Amino acid sequence: MFCESMCVVTNRCRPALKSYLPIVTLFAGVVLLVGCGSTAPPSVFKPPSDAAPKTSGETLQYLAKLADPEVVNVSPGKRGNGPVYSVFGKSYRVMKSASGFRQEGLASWYGTKFHGRETSSGEPFDMFKLSAAHKHLPLPIFVHVTNLENGKQTIVRVNDRGPFHDNRILDLSFAAAVKLGFQNNGIARIRLEVVEPVARAKQYLVQAGAFSSLSGADRTIEELVTLTGLNGVVVKTPRDGLYRVRLGPISEGANLQRVQALLESSPYGRPQLFPVN
Repeated sequence: MFCESMCVVTNRCRPALKSYLPIVTLFAGVVLLVGCGSTAPPSVFKPPSDAAPKTSGETLQYLAKLADPEVVNVSPGKRGNGPVYSVFGKSYRVMKSASGFRQEGLASWYGTKFHGRETSSGEPFDMFKLSAAHKHLPLPIFVHVTNLENGKQTIVRVNDRGPFHDNRILDLSFAAAVKLGFQNNGIARIRLEVVEPVARAKQYLVQAGAFSSLSGADRTIEELVTLTGLNGVVVKTPRDGLYRVRLGPISEGANLQRVQALLESSPYGRPQLFPVN
């Protein structure tokens, strides 16, 4: 683990060391000792190594079919978001906004050496989940990644900083590399595009009547299910003991307007709408 002044945003910094010769690694270790003013861990002086986990063919097939993570609206976290950070004497600026951002270049992947370690965002790195590291994107954020060499695609959650090779733009988890089909090659040419969450339409339950008897509510709901083609439920409210007939849930839009108009033109009259949380 490097000291904060030399590796302020990530405990990995693997890509920056991976291709250095041992003598350069030794020199970097000496610089760390002087810059930190404390004893560097022995691992600083060892050429770093990373590897794929030992997996069966069945596990690789499972990873290749991992479902994309759900793209949700997340605010940039307090950790790993700059605005400027430095790694090995080089400064990097974090983007304030990534809306519409896309980029093409080389991607690499990381695995066992960093599995379980804390990422720059504070989330633990899990090489069996679809995640990635980027030098400039705000954390966390979701990107759609396409392997331009074979057409395979996935969505990943960017929650870490790196890679710190000048010729690479993205460092992917082992699972993402498997899904994109380049875990054996180590590097692939990719295109990444920031994915923004789609706003979900509000949903409502449509109440078409309230009855003092359960039998009356049951008859009504059978008629309404046939009339509208929707699911229905009878709910007894403790406050007044009435049995209320409700349909749905229905997303706002044309279908909801159709059901409202249908009920208003029937003997049931104007329905009440109850939002679904």
